[in-house]
Amino acid sequence: MTEGAKSDVINPNQIREFASWVEQSLLPELVLESVHDGEPIIVRRYPEQWSKLGAGNYAGVFAHPLADDLVVKVYTPGRGGFEDEVEVYGRLGEHAAYSQCYDANETGGFRYLILKRLRGKTLYQCILEGIPIPARAIEDVDEALDYARSRGLRPHDVHGKNIMINEGRGFVVDVSDFLKQDACTMWDDMKKAYKHLYLPYLSKRPVPIPEWIMDGVRKGYRLFKS
Repeated sequence: MTEGAKSDVINPNQIREFASWVEQSLLPELVLESVHDGEPIIVRRYPEQWSKLGAGNYAGVFAHPLADDLVVKVYTPGRGGFEDEVEVYGRLGEHAAYSQCYDANETGGFRYLILKRLRGKTLYQCILEGIPIPARAIEDVDEALDYARSRGLRPHDVHGKNIMINEGRGFVVDVSDFLKQDACTMWDDMKKAYKHLYLPYLSKRPVPIPEWIMDGVRKGYRLFKS
């Protein structure tokens, strides 16, 4: 992956049309709930013609079948981070390992970003499903994080659910915390686990790992780091 690699061209009319769908079709029926700070938000309801791709600590991400290359990230009312994420994408510009922000709007109590869609499986999904994780993907993420640092950012909260693999290459799918100044060792810890556990024991014959085991590892890691 190279710094400043060009993304697929998105017509401005596509972005305006997608924003119209967001405001007229998605947002009026969307119900997001923030239960506990520091925990993922809950998507209570969304229209059936949209698909939910994920939900993080600040927002939910949705796609429409008529817009293959775009997604919308809708921030939960009362949760911060919107302005920070806009700034992060502005600093990153175009890079092959990151999404790109095409538009940012606020309407009807919601704030949302229109982003380039990244496709693939997260590292977490790869472990669950026994899909091989190539070393090239790990190197791609390292290069992408170094690029972010060169742009004055501090990569934060980079973990298995925020890294995606597609055709053997690695992508960073969540940059919302890249303005935080406190130290974060999640990615370094992930690489240690990849080197000392995955490569010697799972890489040659990957097998699906039950979700209850993964959840136990996640909780144990959080307890250890605390």
